[in-house]
Amino acid sequence: MSTATTQTGALSASSGIFLVAEREIGSKLRSKAFLISTGILLLIALAGVLIGGFMSKNTSETKIAVTSETAQAVHGLPGLAPTEVADATAAEKLVRDGTVEAALVPASGDSSFGYEIVALKSAPNSLQSLLAKTPKVTILEPDTTNPLLRYLVAIGFGVVFLMAASTFGATMAQSVVEEKSTRVVELLLAAIPARVLLAGKVIGNTVLAMAQILLLAAIAVVGLIVTGQNGVLQGLGSPLVWFAVFFLFGFVLLASLFAAAASLVSRQEDIGSTTMPITMLVMAPYVLVIIFNDNPLVMTILSYIPFSAPVAMPVRLFVGEAQWWEPLASLVILLAACVAAILVAAKIYENSLLRMGARVKLSEALSGR
Repeated sequence: MSTATTQTGALSASSGIFLVAEREIGSKLRSKAFLISTGILLLIALAGVLIGGFMSKNTSETKIAVTSETAQAVHGLPGLAPTEVADATAAEKLVRDGTVEAALVPASGDSSFGYEIVALKSAPNSLQSLLAKTPKVTILEPDTTNPLLRYLVAIGFGVVFLMAASTFGATMAQSVVEEKSTRVVELLLAAIPARVLLAGKVIGNTVLAMAQILLLAAIAVVGLIVTGQNGVLQGLGSPLVWFAVFFLFGFVLLASLFAAAASLVSRQEDIGSTTMPITMLVMAPYVLVIIFNDNPLVMTILSYIPFSAPVAMPVRLFVGEAQWWEPLASLVILLAACVAAILVAAKIYENSLLRMGARVKLSEALSGR
């Protein structure tokens, strides 16, 4: 029995996977570039949540003076900050000294409204529009959430998925080609099988990606609490958990494909040509979910496609458009796709890893010729 065979037999598959995963995690954590970029990403995420929260709370209100006769006319109207005074004379005084922008006082003459607006130079448009008479409005299909909030949530899930998947997928692809071009992979394969090496790489990068996702989720929760957005936080609870679950298996699927695609080439400059289709699969969810976030039919279809489900399904859960069983059905489809991708990627990886020089054709990698 050869030395290589003895070494392979001496190292179990689980031990080999653990060692490779530990090596992948350790190399990233020792990289200053990785730590700095992660820190910047977390700071940007925190700043985005805080700025969005403070802006939503910092709504400009029109200060007006009202009397006891007109106070009821503006009660509960958004965008107004009424100050009740004794009479019309007191209200006019507040307008003249600039304490309020306008006053709503009882009408001095004939008026169908029964009150009038008093302003120094011009009446605030916001006050006039709120007091304008409008017909009764009946909404047949009311939005379950604010359209802007729906759009921001779609962007948030899309950006996180895009950045994490593309960043870790690309670095893993570079690692595969680097090991191949320097022939380090020959030493590694003398100790462990190619499938074990692939599994270790995928697991190591998945751990790092999930850690980043959990940190971003924690920062989002803290930011929402600090800015007092408890309603948004309550609505995001379940979608965030599902996003983490979908991201876990979605990333395993993409990471396997990234590693397999990288094993087809031996030079760093050739990585782009083989990983471009996978990069497009990563970008598609980000683009499609943002564009069609308000289209229930398209979002339903996207939530069952493995490459877009990690983004589309959490968004649908947040806006209340998904039934309780839908994320479970989508997850089953994603798991099946994940298993299929791993099997195909393992075959390509195993058949291409030791082939140097020209790019290996996909048909040859799949057939082993």
